[in-house]
Amino acid sequence: MTRPRHPVLGILGLSGLMVLTGCFGPPAPTPTGSSAAPAPTAGASGTAGPSTTATPTTAPTATTPASTSAAPTTSAAAPPSSAPASPPATEEPQPTGLPEQTGPLTVYYVAVGDNGMSGPLIGCGDSLVATTTGPVTFTDQVRPSVEALLANRSRDVGLSGLVNALYQSNLTYVAGELTGNTITIWLTGQFMLGGVCDTPRVTSQLEYTAMAASGATSAQVFVNGRPIDEVLSLK
Repeated sequence: MTRPRHPVLGILGLSGLMVLTGCFGPPAPTPTGSSAAPAPTAGASGTAGPSTTATPTTAPTATTPASTSAAPTTSAAAPPSSAPASPPATEEPQPTGLPEQTGPLTVYYVAVGDNGMSGPLIGCGDSLVATTTGPVTFTDQVRPSVEALLANRSRDVGLSGLVNALYQSNLTYVAGELTGNTITIWLTGQFMLGGVCDTPRVTSQLEYTAMAASGATSAQVFVNGRPIDEVLSLK
């Protein structure tokens, strides 16, 4: 009778052991949950740390310096592109002007009664004779040549025997223009003549002096805005 009771006691012992195991089973996860709890916080703080450090890292590389450096690059590129355009504009006017030169000027005076022996024949049987001045620096040769003629206040040209019919006149050179083979000069002031023969003399002196300076083959002279022949016809 004692033998059958041993299995029952064994079964009861196993069931009790299982109950105890079941009771102790749940508390085991609890410590693992508590240990897992610090892990997320540490992980959160750890991930927050890199994320915060990553934010400033990307902030400097947010191309703020790149954009600022790009702006000067484009602005600096603008002047070179505009710089080449300006030189042609400044070079174009230069060819239109005359280069500066230094040399003697040609001025015409009158050989009275020469009958064209010494130069071009003009009225009253006189001749025009070319004379030269000392070296003069100029760009437009017409102005200094005519002004040299008008500035001479002597009737006799040294010991050459030539005469200056303009020596008493008070004239000022204003402008000159070469059109084709014709040089036109504008003067202001008044003529003072010594006689009828001085009319062709002063006209020829002005015209030939202007033609020699410009290389023209004909000349027109205006005084106070009127043709010289019209002005001298009133004398």
